Formats: sequence, structure tokens, C-alpha cells
Amino acid sequence: MFSAFVNAFKIKELRKKIFFTAGVIVLCRIAANIPCPGVDTKNLKTYFDSFGADSAAGQFMGMFDLFSGGALQQFAIGALGIMPYISASIIMQLLVPVVPSLEKLSREGEVGRGRINQYTRYLTILICIVQGAMAAVAMGNPSNLGLPAPDPAAPLVTNPGLGFILMSVCILTAGTMILVWLGERITEHGIGNGVSIIITINIIERLPQALVGLYEMMVSGATAGGTRFRLVHLLILFMLFVAVTALTVILTQGQRRIPIQMAKKIVGSKMTGGSTYIPLKVNFPGVMPIIFAGAILIFPGILLRAIPVPSIQRLSVYFGHDTYTYMVCYSLLILIFSYFWVANMFNPLQVADNLKKEGAYIPGIRPGKPTSDFLDFSMTRVTFAGALFLLGLAVIPMLLYKWFKIPYNVASFFGGTSLLIIVGVTIDTLSQMESHLVMRNYDGFLKRGRLRSRRG
Repeated sequence: MFSAFVNAFKIKELRKKIFFTAGVIVLCRIAANIPCPGVDTKNLKTYFDSFGADSAAGQFMGMFDLFSGGALQQFAIGALGIMPYISASIIMQLLVPVVPSLEKLSREGEVGRGRINQYTRYLTILICIVQGAMAAVAMGNPSNLGLPAPDPAAPLVTNPGLGFILMSVCILTAGTMILVWLGERITEHGIGNGVSIIITINIIERLPQALVGLYEMMVSGATAGGTRFRLVHLLILFMLFVAVTALTVILTQGQRRIPIQMAKKIVGSKMTGGSTYIPLKVNFPGVMPIIFAGAILIFPGILLRAIPVPSIQRLSVYFGHDTYTYMVCYSLLILIFSYFWVANMFNPLQVADNLKKEGAYIPGIRPGKPTSDFLDFSMTRVTFAGALFLLGLAVIPMLLYKWFKIPYNVASFFGGTSLLIIVGVTIDTLSQMESHLVMRNYDGFLKRGRLRSRRG
């Protein structure tokens, strides 16, 4: 595998792509470390350190800070990160099957997809304006969004007001759109999917801090599950990380292959058709159910605390990040959103119709509605297995935090959104590099088989 990395730099075209991608990543990290004008970064850091990751405020801020690579904690020009574009893309993906005009555009090839991409950018700007305004208002007075109020002697903004809000909205919107543009340049001239790589780098940025946290636990003699944290516990965590990562790779790459038989025909001088298969992804929705579930469960605790009735405010403790009530709700939402995403993105009727038009069929299954029913039944079972696997990965960090008192910034790398994104994007990028290597008669990263892209 290491020789494959060495060989990658021997190919001039691939070497240029790698260096270009690395250069753009550096620019993205610079954008995450330049604060917006008018913000007192010292007071802001003190404010962020005042509440833990397990609190409702910590969950609210951590959800957005995850994809910005720490830029939100400095209120940098890239504080919104690339998440508004991801949100806009998800909304457009959900609207395409529902809105007839968008569905028609999606079938018009490159021109239609270009129009949809343009609409996605417009929606991104709208989301940036809304989120940027909320972030600017929160900097001036966090209590307006249900967050803890800062120390009056240490204001977060030197001159709060409408001018600061308008200026911040413009800067944050421009910062996000520049990141989107840089991501598209990576996709076009670099290696891998640019937007996904930027998100992954922002997540990995927290890894050194997590490693320092583990080291401090071992040096300070902190307790983990009632026992003093020692070197043996560090080794156990390392083995657990390897095991969870391996299971995540299996989940990401897993698929059920539905055999299909295609009529043989001659196209040019080649004969096409014969036996092939339809791959049904075990984790078809990817990381989306975890993101949706986490985003929804941020708000109940905040909303309950905002109601000025003590008996209702006490219910907010059941939505703490380390409570079993939260974990159960989280797991149920992941199951629900897994099926919701598959129902919107996978159309068995359309697949069956396409097979019929191409003269293909599933052995033992009649074309048309029987084929559609079979695909729907198969996808339902595969999705159930994938959703169970997914919720297991999502809950592991919470259990490590609750049972063994592992800091949440460390535990988050043992599953959930962080690990799924890192593994998925790494596999996609390596699969592209492997394609370049194999095309030029070099060995790939694996001695047996090939890395499969998530889009494959």
C-alpha cells in the first residue's frame, strides 16, 4: 500500500492533482483562522470554554463547529463552513422527485443538472444569509438564541448592532461561497470530491486536540468508568478504534448484488449484455440520518428551557446528550430517516421500468411490477440492516462518554458523523487515485480486489 502512495507521485498528472488539492486545503484552513472584524477572539474563546460538549449549548454550537473546523469558535470568515451548501444540496435532492419541473430538469442531461446546480447555489446564499444573521445576533447577545449569556465584563463583540450584523452576514456569505468555489476547483482539477474533502479536513483538524486530551487523561490520572486511566486503557481504546473503523469500512462498502440478465446485442464491433448485477448499498443514505437526527434533537432541550414554567423546564434534562432518553430518541430518528431517505432517493418502479426498456430481467422474477416489488422488498431488508449498523456507530461515542467518561471530543472519533465522513471520503479519494495507478500499469492500494467508490 505504501508503494502505491510513492507511485502516485511518479505520475505527473496525478502528482499535480495531489499538490493542487493540498494547496486549496491550505487556503481553506486560512479562511478558518481569520476572525471577522469587530469580534474579541479572546473573550469568545473564554465563552466557548464555559460550557461543555454535553450541554444543550455545547451540542448546538458543536453541530455547526464540526463542519467548520473550529472556525465558529473564532467567528472566522469561514465560520459557516460549507454546511449551507450541503444543506441546500440535500433540500434540492429531496425536492427533485417531488417537484415536476425539477424532475424534468434532472432528465435533461448536463444542461438540466447545470440548472439544478445553479438553483442550489442560490439556495446556499439564502441559507447563508439566515445562518449568518443568526450567528451575528448570537455574537452580540447569545441569549437571543437560547444560549448562555457571556460575562458582561467580557463582551464578544466590541460594537454590536445592525452594522455589525450586516457586515458579518456579507463576510460569512462570501466566505462560504468562496469555500464552495474552492471545493469545485478540487473536484475539477484536484483529486476526490472537493466539498467532501473540505469537510473531512475540517473534522480531522480536531484530531490533534483529541489526542492531547487522551494524553492529559493518562498523565493527570483521570478516571475512566471509575478506574484510573492507564496505558492499558489507551491500548484498549486504540484496538476499539481499529475495530470500529473496520466495521465502518464494511458498512460503507457493503452491498447486496441483485443478479440481472441482459439480452446480448452487438454495439459497433463489441457484444454487450449477458449477466451483471444491481448493487443495493447497505448504507444507501450514508451519514444523512445521523445529521438529521442530531440536528432535530438539538432543539427540544433549548426550547423546553425557554418556556418559563418550572415543571416544563425540568423535562429538558431528558434531552441531555448523555441520557438514555436522548439515545433512544436518537436511535429511533436514525431508523426513521434511513427509510425516509431511501424512499425519496431509490425508486424501484423507475429501476424496474429501465430494466424492462433495456431488455433486462432478474432471473426468476417477471418484468414490471413483480420486479419493482422484489427490489422494494430487498431494499427494505438491506436498509434495516444498514440502519441498525448505523445507529450502533452513532451511539458508541455517547456510551464511551457516559460509561467511561472519555471526553466527547475524543469519543466522537469512535463512530458517528465524524468517522463515517472520514472513512467514506477517504475511500472515494483512494479509489480515484487507484484508477490513475491501474490505468498506468501500477499496483493499486489492495493486492486483491479494488476499492469501490461510494458513487460506484
